[in-house]
Amino acid sequence: MLLTPHARTPRRLKAAALLASAVSVCLVAASAPAAPLGVGDRLFPHLGNPGYDVASYDLSFTYPGSNSEPLQAVTTIDAWTTTPLDRINLDFAHGKVESVEVDGEPASFAAADEDLVVTPEEALPSGSWMRITVKHTSDPVSAEDRDGGWVRTTDGLAMANQADAAHLVFPCNDHPSDKAMFTIRVTAPDGYTAVANGLPTGVDRAAGATTWTYRTQHPMATELAQVSIGRSTVLHREGPHGLPVRDVVPTKHRTALEPWLEKTPDQISWMESKVGRYPFETYGLLMADADTGFELETQTLSLFERELFTEPAYPQWYVESIMVHELAHQWFGDSVAPAAWSDLWLNEGHATWYEALYAEEKAGKSMAARMKAAYGASDRWRAAGGPPAAPKAPDPGQKIGIFRPNVYDGAALALYALREEIGRETFERLERVWVSRHEDGTATTDDFVRLASELSGRDLGDFFHDWLYGEKTPPMPGHPEWKSVTAGR
Repeated sequence: MLLTPHARTPRRLKAAALLASAVSVCLVAASAPAAPLGVGDRLFPHLGNPGYDVASYDLSFTYPGSNSEPLQAVTTIDAWTTTPLDRINLDFAHGKVESVEVDGEPASFAAADEDLVVTPEEALPSGSWMRITVKHTSDPVSAEDRDGGWVRTTDGLAMANQADAAHLVFPCNDHPSDKAMFTIRVTAPDGYTAVANGLPTGVDRAAGATTWTYRTQHPMATELAQVSIGRSTVLHREGPHGLPVRDVVPTKHRTALEPWLEKTPDQISWMESKVGRYPFETYGLLMADADTGFELETQTLSLFERELFTEPAYPQWYVESIMVHELAHQWFGDSVAPAAWSDLWLNEGHATWYEALYAEEKAGKSMAARMKAAYGASDRWRAAGGPPAAPKAPDPGQKIGIFRPNVYDGAALALYALREEIGRETFERLERVWVSRHEDGTATTDDFVRLASELSGRDLGDFFHDWLYGEKTPPMPGHPEWKSVTAGR
């Protein structure tokens, strides 16, 4: 995710909306009170659920032709139990649940805060395969009422589920540590086009409506799911080594947007020259006619605000570098997902790094000058948002509040210090090995520290502790004259 310059203060999630979400779930009495669970994420303690590992999601949405009305939806989850379960907690906080089945048999269910607690007829032993099918609505809500989930565009809908919002769209295990395969089906009236993550596997037309089916070929975190429904045109081109590149644009803005989209194949080639082959089956940009205040690295189909490309105040080099920021996330954050949200710096720091490197190599914008400026602000960023690998929790109702400067340029500054410390050649090797070793998986800050130490042939634990967890910014290797200016000085 990258906040755009015109981004407003993140919108506050209204208590009334949460209450309405809880009330809207049809409740069936269980033998004991249902309780919300979580995997213990430091920043989002109730996010995710223990006891099972999701293998795949099958999502079906029926769009009614209005982006202010609920979509009818069916979510099917295939998973392995990792402990004995007499109840299954799913993250789901917005929509009306009509029925739940576990392995084809009706199951009782109840709401508990932002969890949907499912009680099967019989307890499930550890190591068993289970299929959960939930029939529900998926309810768009105006942007002023909540922070994430369905985003209303001028002609339909898109998704923005980072960091804690996929469960506002569909029932899931909503934590990046549990990646899974996705099949997504969308039915919409004639005149609309639907696009989702992955590659298309079928288009069926009947009775004034069309159903599109997409399937991922690599596992994906729930926060990276994307569905676009609108009066759109899908543009196709070829990327490096035959990679299919497809972009989704509002049809009426196609002419103005296509020159920007033609740049994507060369940008992919540039990223491949830095870190290795693109990790997924396709890529493209979704240019939404919406005011989100950010861009988002949804897997294989990055979400952008259309006005980023049509606002004349943004120079060309800047817009192109933002395109590369979201592209870089396909390696850093998508293919290699954070094991916990405190590892967010690994996503945003690397995306910012390649954004800045692209601007330096293609537009002559000095990386060193940008890092020196970041160094000057670093202590203020740490005081406001915490050090890069220990960000402060978001304020209530501001789930995207963890996306502060400390995890963008503050984290890129730590990478710059690392390159100065271990040398350019070792650093560039580290980047390639990192994305290769953890491809399609999750990784932690400790994993990065261990790999950097391994490849450099020295223990970098103290170096990383100071740069990633220190309250104050350490001296910059090779630049002892750089100063961090604290507030009030």
